[in-house]
Amino acid sequence: MTHQGNAWDREYKNPKLVTGKEDPQSDTLRFFKFLKKEQKYKIEGKAVLDLGSGTGRNSNYLANIGNKVIGIEISRKAITLARDRSKDMGVDVDYRQGDIGEKYDIEDNSIDIILDVTSSNSLDERGRDIYLKEMNRILKKSGSGFEGGYIFVRALAKDGNKNVKNLLKTSPGREYDTYIIKEIGLTERVFSRNDFVKMYSQYFKILHLEKKTSYTTFNNRIYKRDYWLAYLQK
Repeated sequence: MTHQGNAWDREYKNPKLVTGKEDPQSDTLRFFKFLKKEQKYKIEGKAVLDLGSGTGRNSNYLANIGNKVIGIEISRKAITLARDRSKDMGVDVDYRQGDIGEKYDIEDNSIDIILDVTSSNSLDERGRDIYLKEMNRILKKSGSGFEGGYIFVRALAKDGNKNVKNLLKTSPGREYDTYIIKEIGLTERVFSRNDFVKMYSQYFKILHLEKKTSYTTFNNRIYKRDYWLAYLQK
């Protein structure tokens, strides 16, 4: 397992950032609502890829409403928890232990919906390049009466966050706009709005982009976390 994989394995065994919740994230549910209301797109009966599927919060929900779901997760501990929860729910999800910054064993033009809920932030630049190209390869393309596939991305935002500014200065990573959370040995990448748009618009149409602020408790301190919430289409 990679260094990042080991860091995530320790995190799921002794959580400091992730929660133990089993229901799907509210940001993901808002994305589904957008697809149904604004795009007139049914989210049932689809082929879905959940990148960084964690303990299965989104994957199990989607399988339960009638989708064929693949979940890729680097942490063995998280995969075990996700599989146990799927069994308890009586749903079938194809959970795969792997790195989302490596090539996916998935056919071209075969996936309707891709989720990346604060997962690709942990990729290095090489892995991020593969991740973008692989999503583009496997996501269904529009044409001949068929609607192109959709992606939901939640990524860490750099703009206006003093905590991020401090981390980039005091605990910088090796690559651009990365910092290291030393307590768990995890490297994270943050994005300015311009960098985010430039990166994803190479391959996808950005249908919606907004910034969201939330707060998390870490080492008995409250930290502000800002995110980009993006709805993309091929």
